[in-house]
Amino acid sequence: MAVMDRVRTVPQEALPGKAKKAAAGLGILLALLATVVWSGSFVATRGMADSIPPVQAVFWRWVIATVAVAPFAARQAWQQRALIRRHFGYIALATLFGVTLYNTLVHQAGLTTSASNMGMIMAASPVIMALYARLGGERLGARRTFGLALAALGVLLLVGKGSIRFDFAAGDLWMFGAALSFATYSALLKRKSAELGGLAFLLTTFVLGALMLAPAYAVSVGVQGGFRVTPSTAGMLLYVGVFSSAVAFFAWNKAVAMIGAARAGVVYYLQPVCVAGLGLLLLGETTGPTQLLCMALILGGVGLGARR
Repeated sequence: MAVMDRVRTVPQEALPGKAKKAAAGLGILLALLATVVWSGSFVATRGMADSIPPVQAVFWRWVIATVAVAPFAARQAWQQRALIRRHFGYIALATLFGVTLYNTLVHQAGLTTSASNMGMIMAASPVIMALYARLGGERLGARRTFGLALAALGVLLLVGKGSIRFDFAAGDLWMFGAALSFATYSALLKRKSAELGGLAFLLTTFVLGALMLAPAYAVSVGVQGGFRVTPSTAGMLLYVGVFSSAVAFFAWNKAVAMIGAARAGVVYYLQPVCVAGLGLLLLGETTGPTQLLCMALILGGVGLGARR
Protein backbone atom coordinates (compact mmCIF):
# COMPACT_ATOMS: atom_id res chain seq x y z
CA MET A 1 0.00 0.00 0.00
CA ALA A 2 2.84 2.36 0.75
CA VAL A 3 4.14 2.06 -2.81
CA MET A 4 0.72 2.74 -4.26
CA ASP A 5 0.26 5.77 -2.03
CA ARG A 6 3.30 7.42 -3.53
CA VAL A 7 1.58 7.52 -6.93
CA ARG A 8 0.60 11.11 -7.56
CA THR A 9 -3.03 11.82 -8.25
CA VAL A 10 -3.27 14.32 -11.09
CA PRO A 11 -6.18 15.22 -13.37
CA GLN A 12 -6.32 12.70 -16.18
CA GLU A 13 -6.81 15.50 -18.69
CA ALA A 14 -3.26 16.67 -17.86
CA LEU A 15 -1.69 13.29 -18.65
CA PRO A 16 -0.42 12.17 -22.07
CA GLY A 17 -2.43 9.52 -23.91
CA LYS A 18 -0.62 6.38 -22.71
CA ALA A 19 -0.30 7.62 -19.14
CA LYS A 20 -3.99 8.51 -19.11
CA LYS A 21 -4.96 4.99 -20.19
CA ALA A 22 -2.61 3.45 -17.63
CA ALA A 23 -4.04 5.61 -14.84
CA ALA A 24 -7.59 4.77 -15.87
CA GLY A 25 -6.75 1.06 -16.01
CA LEU A 26 -5.17 1.12 -12.54
CA GLY A 27 -8.14 3.04 -11.15
CA ILE A 28 -10.58 0.48 -12.56
CA LEU A 29 -8.53 -2.41 -11.14
CA LEU A 30 -8.48 -0.77 -7.69
CA ALA A 31 -12.25 -0.20 -7.82
CA LEU A 32 -12.72 -3.85 -8.84
CA LEU A 33 -10.52 -5.03 -5.95
CA ALA A 34 -12.58 -3.01 -3.47
CA THR A 35 -15.85 -4.27 -4.96
CA VAL A 36 -14.88 -7.95 -4.78
CA VAL A 37 -13.57 -7.63 -1.22
CA TRP A 38 -16.67 -5.75 -0.09
CA SER A 39 -18.86 -8.44 -1.64
CA GLY A 40 -17.25 -10.93 0.72
CA SER A 41 -17.84 -8.46 3.54
CA PHE A 42 -21.62 -8.65 3.08
CA VAL A 43 -21.45 -12.43 3.35
CA ALA A 44 -19.23 -12.23 6.46
CA THR A 45 -21.56 -9.62 7.99
CA ARG A 46 -24.57 -11.87 7.42
CA GLY A 47 -22.64 -14.84 8.79
CA MET A 48 -21.74 -13.12 12.07
CA ALA A 49 -25.16 -11.50 12.57
CA ASP A 50 -26.33 -14.17 15.04
CA SER A 51 -23.12 -14.30 17.07
CA ILE A 52 -21.83 -10.71 17.39
CA PRO A 53 -24.03 -7.64 18.15
CA PRO A 54 -23.73 -5.15 15.25
CA VAL A 55 -22.15 -2.25 17.15
CA GLN A 56 -19.58 -4.55 18.76
CA ALA A 57 -18.71 -6.09 15.39
CA VAL A 58 -18.21 -2.67 13.80
CA PHE A 59 -16.16 -1.36 16.73
CA TRP A 60 -13.71 -4.29 16.60
CA ARG A 61 -13.66 -4.04 12.81
CA TRP A 62 -12.13 -0.56 13.04
CA VAL A 63 -9.79 -1.46 15.89
CA ILE A 64 -8.43 -4.32 13.77
CA ALA A 65 -8.28 -2.06 10.69
CA THR A 66 -6.32 0.56 12.66
CA VAL A 67 -3.79 -2.05 13.79
CA ALA A 68 -3.51 -3.39 10.23
CA VAL A 69 -2.89 -0.05 8.54
CA ALA A 70 -0.85 1.70 11.27
CA PRO A 71 2.54 0.20 10.30
CA PHE A 72 2.12 1.62 6.78
CA ALA A 73 0.40 4.91 7.65
CA ALA A 74 1.63 6.11 11.06
CA ARG A 75 4.72 7.86 9.72
CA GLN A 76 2.81 9.75 7.04
CA ALA A 77 0.04 10.66 9.49
CA TRP A 78 2.62 12.07 11.94
CA GLN A 79 4.35 14.06 9.20
CA GLN A 80 0.99 15.49 8.09
CA ARG A 81 -0.43 16.15 11.57
CA ALA A 82 -0.72 19.88 10.83
CA LEU A 83 -2.70 19.12 7.64
CA ILE A 84 -4.91 16.70 9.57
CA ARG A 85 -5.67 19.39 12.17
CA ARG A 86 -6.40 21.91 9.41
CA HIS A 87 -8.85 19.57 7.65
CA PHE A 88 -10.16 17.88 10.79
CA GLY A 89 -13.78 18.98 10.26
CA TYR A 90 -13.85 17.48 6.77
CA ILE A 91 -12.14 14.27 7.93
CA ALA A 92 -14.61 13.89 10.81
CA LEU A 93 -17.56 14.30 8.41
CA ALA A 94 -16.13 11.71 6.00
CA THR A 95 -15.53 9.37 8.94
CA LEU A 96 -19.10 9.77 10.16
CA PHE A 97 -20.62 8.74 6.82
CA GLY A 98 -18.01 6.32 5.46
CA VAL A 99 -16.79 4.57 8.59
CA THR A 100 -19.20 4.97 11.49
CA LEU A 101 -22.70 5.13 9.96
CA TYR A 102 -22.24 3.10 6.79
CA ASN A 103 -20.78 0.01 8.40
CA THR A 104 -23.02 0.11 11.47
CA LEU A 105 -26.07 0.21 9.20
CA VAL A 106 -24.75 -2.70 7.11
CA HIS A 107 -24.19 -4.87 10.19
CA GLN A 108 -27.62 -3.93 11.55
CA ALA A 109 -29.20 -4.87 8.21
CA GLY A 110 -27.52 -8.27 8.36
CA LEU A 111 -29.82 -9.23 11.22
CA THR A 112 -32.99 -9.23 9.11
CA THR A 113 -32.17 -9.47 5.41
CA SER A 114 -30.12 -11.73 3.15
CA ALA A 115 -26.61 -11.04 1.87
CA SER A 116 -28.00 -11.01 -1.70
CA ASN A 117 -30.53 -8.31 -0.85
CA MET A 118 -27.84 -6.31 0.91
CA GLY A 119 -25.62 -6.39 -2.16
CA MET A 120 -28.40 -5.51 -4.60
CA ILE A 121 -29.68 -2.57 -2.55
CA MET A 122 -26.12 -1.27 -2.15
CA ALA A 123 -25.72 -1.48 -5.93
CA ALA A 124 -28.16 1.42 -6.15
CA SER A 125 -25.78 3.74 -4.28
CA PRO A 126 -24.28 5.02 -7.59
CA VAL A 127 -27.78 6.33 -8.34
CA ILE A 128 -27.45 8.55 -5.30
CA MET A 129 -23.93 9.53 -6.39
CA ALA A 130 -25.38 10.67 -9.73
CA LEU A 131 -28.06 12.69 -7.94
CA TYR A 132 -25.34 14.38 -5.89
CA ALA A 133 -23.57 15.20 -9.15
CA ARG A 134 -26.82 16.75 -10.45
CA LEU A 135 -27.15 18.87 -7.32
CA GLY A 136 -23.59 19.99 -7.97
CA GLY A 137 -24.60 21.34 -11.37
CA GLU A 138 -23.84 18.35 -13.61
CA ARG A 139 -26.46 17.63 -16.27
CA LEU A 140 -27.74 14.07 -16.32
CA GLY A 141 -29.54 13.94 -19.65
CA ALA A 142 -32.49 11.78 -20.70
CA ARG A 143 -30.52 8.51 -20.93
CA ARG A 144 -28.97 8.81 -17.48
CA THR A 145 -32.29 9.88 -15.94
CA PHE A 146 -34.00 6.85 -17.47
CA GLY A 147 -31.24 4.61 -16.13
CA LEU A 148 -31.65 5.99 -12.62
CA ALA A 149 -35.41 5.43 -12.77
CA LEU A 150 -34.88 1.86 -14.01
CA ALA A 151 -32.47 1.07 -11.18
CA ALA A 152 -34.86 2.56 -8.63
CA LEU A 153 -37.65 0.36 -10.03
CA GLY A 154 -35.42 -2.69 -9.62
CA VAL A 155 -34.76 -1.86 -5.97
CA LEU A 156 -38.47 -1.27 -5.26
CA LEU A 157 -39.37 -4.61 -6.88
CA LEU A 158 -36.63 -6.34 -4.91
CA VAL A 159 -37.71 -5.13 -1.48
CA GLY A 160 -41.40 -5.50 -2.44
CA LYS A 161 -40.77 -9.17 -3.39
CA GLY A 162 -41.89 -8.75 -6.98
CA SER A 163 -44.43 -5.95 -6.63
CA ILE A 164 -44.19 -2.23 -6.01
CA ARG A 165 -45.30 -1.93 -2.41
CA PHE A 166 -43.83 -0.17 0.55
CA ASP A 167 -43.70 -3.24 2.77
CA PHE A 168 -39.98 -3.26 3.46
CA ALA A 169 -38.18 -5.61 5.80
CA ALA A 170 -36.28 -3.80 8.54
CA GLY A 171 -32.97 -4.96 7.06
CA ASP A 172 -33.87 -3.49 3.65
CA LEU A 173 -34.53 -0.09 5.24
CA TRP A 174 -31.21 -0.24 7.09
CA MET A 175 -29.52 -0.97 3.76
CA PHE A 176 -31.17 2.04 2.12
CA GLY A 177 -29.59 4.14 4.87
CA ALA A 178 -26.25 2.42 4.27
CA ALA A 179 -26.44 3.13 0.51
CA LEU A 180 -27.15 6.81 1.20
CA SER A 181 -24.28 6.99 3.67
CA PHE A 182 -21.79 5.34 1.29
CA ALA A 183 -22.82 7.59 -1.59
CA THR A 184 -22.35 10.64 0.64
CA TYR A 185 -18.89 9.40 1.62
CA SER A 186 -17.92 8.85 -2.03
CA ALA A 187 -19.11 12.36 -2.91
CA LEU A 188 -17.08 13.79 -0.02
CA LEU A 189 -13.94 12.06 -1.32
CA LYS A 190 -13.96 14.44 -4.29
CA ARG A 191 -13.34 17.28 -1.83
CA LYS A 192 -10.31 15.72 -0.14
CA SER A 193 -7.26 17.95 -0.26
CA ALA A 194 -4.63 16.66 -2.69
CA GLU A 195 -1.99 17.50 -0.06
CA LEU A 196 -3.43 15.00 2.40
CA GLY A 197 -1.88 11.57 1.85
CA GLY A 198 -4.17 8.61 1.28
CA LEU A 199 -2.68 6.51 4.08
CA ALA A 200 -2.74 9.39 6.58
CA PHE A 201 -6.39 10.03 5.70
CA LEU A 202 -7.23 6.34 6.01
CA LEU A 203 -5.58 5.87 9.42
CA THR A 204 -7.19 9.03 10.79
CA THR A 205 -10.67 7.96 9.69
CA PHE A 206 -10.21 4.49 11.19
CA VAL A 207 -9.10 5.89 14.56
CA LEU A 208 -11.90 8.47 14.58
CA GLY A 209 -14.43 5.82 13.57
CA ALA A 210 -13.49 3.60 16.51
CA LEU A 211 -13.64 6.58 18.88
CA MET A 212 -17.08 7.61 17.59
CA LEU A 213 -18.34 4.07 18.16
CA ALA A 214 -16.79 3.64 21.63
CA PRO A 215 -19.79 5.04 23.62
CA ALA A 216 -22.28 2.86 21.68
CA TYR A 217 -19.95 -0.13 22.13
CA ALA A 218 -19.89 0.39 25.90
CA VAL A 219 -23.71 0.57 26.00
CA SER A 220 -24.02 -2.57 23.85
CA VAL A 221 -21.69 -4.55 26.11
CA GLY A 222 -23.57 -3.35 29.19
CA VAL A 223 -27.00 -4.21 27.78
CA GLN A 224 -26.35 -7.19 25.50
CA GLY A 225 -23.17 -8.57 27.02
CA GLY A 226 -20.06 -9.46 25.06
CA PHE A 227 -19.67 -12.16 22.44
CA ARG A 228 -17.82 -15.45 22.48
CA VAL A 229 -14.58 -15.44 20.51
CA THR A 230 -14.37 -18.58 18.36
CA PRO A 231 -12.22 -19.40 15.31
CA SER A 232 -15.26 -18.56 13.15
CA THR A 233 -16.01 -15.15 14.70
CA ALA A 234 -12.32 -14.25 14.87
CA GLY A 235 -11.85 -15.17 11.21
CA MET A 236 -14.81 -13.07 10.08
CA LEU A 237 -13.69 -10.08 12.16
CA LEU A 238 -10.19 -10.33 10.74
CA TYR A 239 -11.63 -10.43 7.20
CA VAL A 240 -13.82 -7.35 7.65
CA GLY A 241 -11.12 -5.55 9.64
CA VAL A 242 -8.09 -6.20 7.44
CA PHE A 243 -9.47 -6.80 3.95
CA SER A 244 -12.88 -5.09 3.88
CA SER A 245 -11.61 -2.08 5.81
CA ALA A 246 -7.88 -1.50 5.42
CA VAL A 247 -7.40 -2.94 1.91
CA ALA A 248 -10.77 -2.17 0.31
CA PHE A 249 -11.12 1.40 1.62
CA PHE A 250 -7.58 2.25 0.52
CA ALA A 251 -8.26 0.80 -2.95
CA TRP A 252 -11.63 2.58 -3.27
CA ASN A 253 -10.31 5.95 -2.10
CA LYS A 254 -7.41 5.72 -4.54
CA ALA A 255 -9.74 4.65 -7.37
CA VAL A 256 -12.12 7.58 -6.77
CA ALA A 257 -9.14 9.96 -6.71
CA MET A 258 -7.83 8.57 -10.01
CA ILE A 259 -11.00 8.06 -12.07
CA GLY A 260 -13.80 9.80 -10.16
CA ALA A 261 -16.76 8.47 -8.18
CA ALA A 262 -18.99 7.97 -11.25
CA ARG A 263 -16.53 5.74 -13.14
CA ALA A 264 -15.59 3.84 -9.98
CA GLY A 265 -19.32 3.38 -9.39
CA VAL A 266 -19.66 1.57 -12.75
CA VAL A 267 -17.36 -1.18 -11.43
CA TYR A 268 -19.29 -1.22 -8.16
CA TYR A 269 -22.34 -2.41 -10.09
CA LEU A 270 -20.75 -5.88 -10.28
CA GLN A 271 -21.24 -6.26 -6.54
CA PRO A 272 -24.72 -7.89 -6.60
CA VAL A 273 -23.43 -10.66 -8.87
CA CYS A 274 -20.43 -11.28 -6.58
CA VAL A 275 -22.56 -11.22 -3.42
CA ALA A 276 -25.19 -13.56 -4.88
CA GLY A 277 -22.52 -16.07 -5.91
CA LEU A 278 -20.74 -15.95 -2.55
CA GLY A 279 -24.05 -16.12 -0.68
CA LEU A 280 -24.98 -19.28 -2.58
CA LEU A 281 -21.59 -20.91 -2.04
CA LEU A 282 -21.01 -19.95 1.60
CA LEU A 283 -24.45 -19.39 3.13
CA GLY A 284 -26.71 -21.52 0.93
CA GLU A 285 -28.81 -18.50 -0.11
CA THR A 286 -30.68 -19.05 -3.35
CA THR A 287 -31.40 -16.42 -6.00
CA GLY A 288 -34.85 -16.83 -7.54
CA PRO A 289 -36.35 -15.46 -10.79
CA THR A 290 -37.62 -12.28 -9.09
CA GLN A 291 -34.19 -11.48 -7.70
CA LEU A 292 -32.57 -12.15 -11.08
CA LEU A 293 -35.03 -9.77 -12.76
CA CYS A 294 -34.35 -7.11 -10.14
CA MET A 295 -30.61 -7.62 -10.55
CA ALA A 296 -30.94 -7.10 -14.31
CA LEU A 297 -32.98 -3.91 -13.81
CA ILE A 298 -30.55 -2.51 -11.25
CA LEU A 299 -27.42 -3.35 -13.24
CA GLY A 300 -28.93 -2.14 -16.52
CA GLY A 301 -30.29 1.02 -14.94
CA VAL A 302 -27.15 2.07 -13.15
CA GLY A 303 -25.11 1.21 -16.23
CA LEU A 304 -27.17 3.65 -18.27
CA GLY A 305 -27.15 6.15 -15.42
CA ALA A 306 -23.35 6.21 -15.30
CA ARG A 307 -22.82 6.81 -19.01
CA ARG A 308 -22.16 10.32 -20.15
